[in-house]
Amino acid sequence: MSTLMEDILDAQADGKELLAVLIDPDKFDPETTTDFLDNIPKQTTHLLVGGSTVPKGKTQPVVKSLKQHSNLPVLLFPGSYDQLTPEADGLLFLSLLSGRNPEYLIGQQLKAVPFLRDNDLEVIPTAYLLIDGGTQSAVAKVTQTKPMDPNMVGHIVDTAKAGQLMGAGMVYLEAGSGAAHPVPPQLIEAVDKDLDIPLIVGGGIRTMEQRQTAYQAGATMVVIGTALEQS
Repeated sequence: MSTLMEDILDAQADGKELLAVLIDPDKFDPETTTDFLDNIPKQTTHLLVGGSTVPKGKTQPVVKSLKQHSNLPVLLFPGSYDQLTPEADGLLFLSLLSGRNPEYLIGQQLKAVPFLRDNDLEVIPTAYLLIDGGTQSAVAKVTQTKPMDPNMVGHIVDTAKAGQLMGAGMVYLEAGSGAAHPVPPQLIEAVDKDLDIPLIVGGGIRTMEQRQTAYQAGATMVVIGTALEQS
């Protein structure tokens, strides 16, 4: 059986468009799981679970309910180490390279090690870059870091490449939940051209057109979340 990362690499090689729905456990009632799953786009390939300010203990029941009612792979997208739960299929092991806060470059990762040592989650090292989406994101507030200016394309490309060279399996360009506008396509294209690894793009994507624009610019996986919450 192939791993989650192998499947994502195959999608990148084949030009397959992956769509992930992001679920914030702090805003999700497990009792509504079946209705929720009935209303996500039929193109959905992955479920991401996590948020910037999720209280301890809220992630596990959400993941358990999703696994009970869906065969889609569930990946943790945690804002902190205490959101980890063994019921998920895998973990985006994030390092916030856009900021310079050591707690989110290596501190949270160290705190996660005892859990990961004792549990069989597939760990996918992911370079996480927060891009200014026109609003203050929860990520910036919680991590006390500033998003990157999308006009500084060269700097962002170099940061993403540094993530790959340090061993990241994927790069995630994130405009932030509820962003006024998504990551610009020209930035996605520039980053993708300099990488050999899959590119994830999320934040501020509300329409089919915005999704297709991200794919055409080079994203292997597009993430939507707030658009579903609002609908």
